[in-house]
Amino acid sequence: MTVSALVAFDYRTAFDLAPVGLVLSRQRLMIDCNRELLAMFRAEREQLIGRSFEILYPTADEFERTGLRIAAQLDAAGRYADERVMRRLAGAGSARDGELFWCHVSGRALDPAQPHAAGIWAFEDLSAKRALKYELTPREREIAALLIEGLTSKGVGRRLGISPRTVDVYRARLMRKTGAATTPELVKRLLSGQD
Repeated sequence: MTVSALVAFDYRTAFDLAPVGLVLSRQRLMIDCNRELLAMFRAEREQLIGRSFEILYPTADEFERTGLRIAAQLDAAGRYADERVMRRLAGAGSARDGELFWCHVSGRALDPAQPHAAGIWAFEDLSAKRALKYELTPREREIAALLIEGLTSKGVGRRLGISPRTVDVYRARLMRKTGAATTPELVKRLLSGQD
């Protein structure tokens, strides 16, 4: 690569052309994003910049609960990661408007003591590997994501601030919806989206 090519390839270009969706945030508002994020959420810049991340969640309740989980579970360096169901925007009246999909989200709060003050977040669309085939409630989506991570009922309950017994009730509902007889079979069906 020539020196002039290196000069032309600056940080802004790297941000814009990154192979994952990237967002810079302040107080849970999107202040900048790259092209991949816009494509992933089928959005125009004007629909996202200056807006709350809430518009990318299936429900306002899921947005709030995820924010609380992020604040409670940042590591010492301010990092957090999970897999969750997100919502595409698409154009008004589009047949795929509001489509839900599995997404891996990882990021870092610039100051771990103030988790939502400022951060950078990466989004990876998992829909090519993991179809969202079943109609799930917001709580079922949260529990499904944590079961996929391999957490026990106790671990899921601790993460979500609910009792392990409540987790077991939701797991039983998920098993009925998917036709799974065991937890490993449930996880397999959730990962593959198969009947």
